[in-house]
Amino acid sequence: MKTKILIMTLLFLAGISLKAQDATEIAGKADNAIDFDALEMTATLDIHDHRGNVRTRQVAIATRTFDETVKTLIRFLSPADVRGTSMLIHDYENGGDDMWIYMPALRRTRRIVSSERSASFMGSEFTNADMSSHNLDDFSHNLLGSETIGGKDCWLIESVPKTPELEEENGFSRMVAYIDKENFLTYKVEYYDPDNQLHRIMNIEEYRRQAGGRYFAFKMEVQNVQNNRRSVMSVDQFQSGSDLDESYFTVSALEDF
Repeated sequence: MKTKILIMTLLFLAGISLKAQDATEIAGKADNAIDFDALEMTATLDIHDHRGNVRTRQVAIATRTFDETVKTLIRFLSPADVRGTSMLIHDYENGGDDMWIYMPALRRTRRIVSSERSASFMGSEFTNADMSSHNLDDFSHNLLGSETIGGKDCWLIESVPKTPELEEENGFSRMVAYIDKENFLTYKVEYYDPDNQLHRIMNIEEYRRQAGGRYFAFKMEVQNVQNNRRSVMSVDQFQSGSDLDESYFTVSALEDF
């Protein structure tokens, strides 16, 4: 009898381990499906308030990988009151990332500290953390089941920050990603606040396959269900690859615009 109980316990624990391993593997494949070593693009950011008013921003984004560090520069092109505002992100392979922002009105650059990563990105429902990729090792991943959305059979992968510090830094207690079983593309992400209440929903649309087999989403919308605001990022021009020099992605270059 004890042997039977031991066997059942081992099988149960093995099942838990397998589910966690499968969830982590799925999350990793979802990251790889949209991973680009370099790109350049321009996009329109529409910020909708709860009354239906819209503010529009034009941005230019460039990303390139140098020695396993993904470096991204985001520059605001218009309107005039935000033109020249720039954000620089250094996303490290093994570890977190560094962020800086240049405000032309103040004529200075400052580092974005970890507690500000969860803050609004330029008044939108996107956050500063949304502008860089999540480190898979910072989260525990769980397979919650399956669901069909938009005719696509998706896994539901829950990712929970491993420490309170990571929860504060990322701005959510957990997130649930809807990942296509066929091609590992993520079509929807739900973000929950510290009270485990749904806070934001990100819908990712208009994936287009690029050279090398990677996909890129040409539209992302974030809806804040707690304040009834939403923001939409639509790609206007996209180029896979970049010839920009590493000096373009430095703190000193932020002010050269």
